[in-house]
Formats: sequence, C-alpha cells, structure tokens
Amino acid sequence: MNTNSENPKVGKTFQEMVCKSVSEYFQTDFDLEVAIPVGYPSKNHKFDCVSDDKKIVVECKCYTWTDTGNVPSAKLMGMNEALFYMSYLPEDTTKVLCIKEAVHPKKQETLAEYYVRIDGHLLRDVKVFEVDEQGRINVVRG
Repeated sequence: MNTNSENPKVGKTFQEMVCKSVSEYFQTDFDLEVAIPVGYPSKNHKFDCVSDDKKIVVECKCYTWTDTGNVPSAKLMGMNEALFYMSYLPEDTTKVLCIKEAVHPKKQETLAEYYVRIDGHLLRDVKVFEVDEQGRINVVRG
C-alpha cells in the first residue's frame, strides 16, 4: 500500500517502465508525456507514452484493488477519462490502456480483467495491456 505522497513517484516509475515495455513490444521508440491536440476546437492533452510517429498512444494506470478487495470506483473513472481523451485521436492511431497487474486474494480476476468485463463497452478500438512488476505485457484485450 502506498501513502498518497508516494503515489506520484510510483505512477511515474510505472509510466517509465511501461514506455520501455511498449517500445520493445511495438519495436519503435516512444516518448513520455507528449501533448497531442484533442477535441473541437482542439486543445493539447498530454498522453503518458507516445510513439515517435504519434501512431501509437498509451495511457498508464497504476491502480490496485482496495485493501479489502473492493473495486476502486473512483480510479475506474480515471480509466474512463483516459478512454474519453483517446476517443478524440485519429482513427488510424493505435490506442493502448496499460493497467498495472493487480490481484487480490478475494478476487478471481485481475483489476484489468475486471475493467474489461465491466466497462468493455466503452473501449471501442482501445487495446488493454496488463503490465506486471517486471514490465511483462499480458494482452487482456487486443
């Protein structure tokens, strides 16, 4: 469990690891926190990890189940917000939501699997990757 003051550092470390992992997965270079115009009229939004040609956009979510195994509802809204911003990207953009592998002894599925099952109807063309502590990618929805 992280204290709130540790969360930004933990999230940044996860973001950097994901960027390296997707770079290897897609065999292309990525940059951290790239601003891309979205919406009408357009306004820049920083995405977590973007390929050099801006054809692959990744958002990273370093979330876990609550200590008691409950759904972190407010954090799932953060994933929905990421999908909202990605929905404004050009159609030919590969969009990926990378979620930290999160298991709980009371649960039969990971947080990423749960999210895809419950909110999969919102994903449209967004892929969901689950990333473990070593940076290994499991494609939950491809």
